[in-house]
Amino acid sequence: MIPTAQSIEDLTLNVTQEIHVRASLEATFAALLDQLGPHNEVADGSPMPMKIEPWPGGRWYRDLGDGNGHFWGHVQAIKRPTLLEISGPLFMSYPVASNVQYRLTEADGGTLIKFRHSALGLIQEDHRKGVSTGWSRIHERVRNRAEASRSQQAASS
Repeated sequence: MIPTAQSIEDLTLNVTQEIHVRASLEATFAALLDQLGPHNEVADGSPMPMKIEPWPGGRWYRDLGDGNGHFWGHVQAIKRPTLLEISGPLFMSYPVASNVQYRLTEADGGTLIKFRHSALGLIQEDHRKGVSTGWSRIHERVRNRAEASRSQQAASS
């Protein structure tokens, strides 16, 4: 049972993170799309079959096959390689609206990702507690994927 909200803080969620990546904007943006999509994983490293359609209005969803799955959101805005914004319920199957924003800029020989996840609704406490850790895992994998891509490109030159 969800307790009755006491204040606006009970109805909102705000997560911000900055991720420094030693790779180009293009490689980092590609790694972000790969990690949010076909290379997504749960905490233990098991695959989580996600699809992202990287165009305005494109869907982001968990594909369980045979027409089954879980809708996470729509691409609200995309400007390769500097912006990806998604709106929808994400992993929360109850009354909630989320906005996820990735802004990428060149910084210190690589890329700085500024991430923000804001949500409004009946946010369950277990989701509120785990969301920062979950995003941090995804962002670490984005960083590793982009930097590995950079290393592979340098080795082939």
